[in-house]
Amino acid sequence: MSDGDTARAPAADDAADFAVVGTDTGVGKTVVTAGLVGWLRASGVDARAVKPAQTGHPPDDDAGFVADACGTDAAATCLERLEPPLAPAVAADQEGVDLSYDTIRVGCERELADAAVGVVEGIGGLRVPLADGREVVDLVADLGVPAVVVARSGLGTLNHTALTVEALERRGCAVAGVVLNEYEGASVAERTNPDALAEMTDCPARTLPPLAMDDPADAVAGVREHLPADVFPTE
Repeated sequence: MSDGDTARAPAADDAADFAVVGTDTGVGKTVVTAGLVGWLRASGVDARAVKPAQTGHPPDDDAGFVADACGTDAAATCLERLEPPLAPAVAADQEGVDLSYDTIRVGCERELADAAVGVVEGIGGLRVPLADGREVVDLVADLGVPAVVVARSGLGTLNHTALTVEALERRGCAVAGVVLNEYEGASVAERTNPDALAEMTDCPARTLPPLAMDDPADAVAGVREHLPADVFPTE
């Protein structure tokens, strides 16, 4: 770690448990989660990502990607895995699997307690059904953790992101900020979206450019290079 990285590294005593949620599926939650967990671990913090449920498995394995990015299986865990690439509640119904919301919630609480900093990665968007009539937003609210919202950078993200922030705040969930992923500034919409979102949501809106991703570890290097240390929620 260079001197500049050390100066920007989050302090272990300050970092708090948090969730990384998205405005939709495929917006980059796993890359951001891997980057933030890897950054914390490189700074000496025993951080761990927690995936409440993984669908589309195999081949999809978000916890596996985070572990590979951080170079250790201790960096991530997944509580439930289902094969259909659907919302967890729908995938469980398709497979005839008894998926329990309380089991997922208790498992997340256990993993958060076992790590110095636990990072819960959402599934799709906030209204994705988890189990027993509960959704991703219910889990974030029940865990009582602040959220980092990952969103697309281009046209249309103002609506989706503002609604996501509003949904979290209505449930009493603090929003630490927004990360506009794969930001290139190639259009007027992209260039104006960060300031517009900051004004609309009263949350900091940060940008993360497209990362090469030749190796999972590139997520950690890219997030550390392009996001400020205050992206991390603190105690």
